[in-house]
Amino acid sequence: MNLARFPRIRLGHMPTPLEPMENLTRHLSGPGGGPRLWIKRDDCTGLSTGGNKTRKLEFLMAEARAEGADTVITQGATQSNHARQTAAAAAKLGFACHILLEDRTGYTDAAYTQSANVLMDKLHGAHVSRRPGGADMAAEMEALAAELRAQGRKPYVIPGGGSNPVGALGYVNAALELVNQAAEMGLRIDHVVHATGSAGTQAGLVAGLVALNANIPVLGIGVRAPREKQEANVLALAQRTAAHLGLEGIVRPEHVVANCDYVGQGYGIPTEGMVAAVRLLAEKEGILLDPVYSGKGMAGLIDLIGKGHFGRDENVVFLHTGGAVGLFGYPDAFGVSAD
Repeated sequence: MNLARFPRIRLGHMPTPLEPMENLTRHLSGPGGGPRLWIKRDDCTGLSTGGNKTRKLEFLMAEARAEGADTVITQGATQSNHARQTAAAAAKLGFACHILLEDRTGYTDAAYTQSANVLMDKLHGAHVSRRPGGADMAAEMEALAAELRAQGRKPYVIPGGGSNPVGALGYVNAALELVNQAAEMGLRIDHVVHATGSAGTQAGLVAGLVALNANIPVLGIGVRAPREKQEANVLALAQRTAAHLGLEGIVRPEHVVANCDYVGQGYGIPTEGMVAAVRLLAEKEGILLDPVYSGKGMAGLIDLIGKGHFGRDENVVFLHTGGAVGLFGYPDAFGVSAD
């Protein structure tokens, strides 16, 4: 599996740390013990406070440059971590950047609509425009791209979350990185758990781990779609990613597992479990999760541990996808007034 065949621009601080969560492990262990918990710190990738999208953008921005683009276009929810990191990558590499933000929550308070990720999008110099919930965001991006081409610009369109076979290469590379780190540490990884949304992170991890014959199952904790739809999206992208690598046919349906029981009322809408998980990690490990992805992912992991889903003394690695800056968009969820 030779990733050097694909254009890549180094944007992140890698490898990211792989650390034990000893306090959380003790806290969650029952009388009979429990799994040993680890965290892969992809919140530490460095680009504009870090996050998982940086890995994807290394390959996406390289393709944009190779195609002679001078502008990048992408989309996401109002508090999109992907939009922030894309805006930062564009600033670093000298691309103009257009961000289309979709209202997926209906929240109108200033903390949510103007602070946190939105503020950082603008600080990085991105052109930010809004779209109503339910808009066809792919069509909206293509319409904008057509306008820019008519003006003589050369736009490169990045799908939401950077989730296509090019972007997913970032998590194929992360799979290789994780396996190498574990080998150096003498760590047997029994499970990888993370929040899954636009599918690119899970698809890349699955394709990479299967290609490496690592025999490490990946569990995605869904933050948006129902399980059947989420698994179908991940499987389709993982298979396309494997084909992009020249390894068509290696990813099978049994390699893709998602649990979407922790979405709550919808994408980006806080849950009690998310709030409790964010508080617990902050208090026990000094680690800040985010309210949309990793907070719900950790809430799912904690609940599954309580239900005995993982074996005693198994090593479970939680992949932290970043986005803690999004906490500033949700002060009311944590009992902090925005005034």
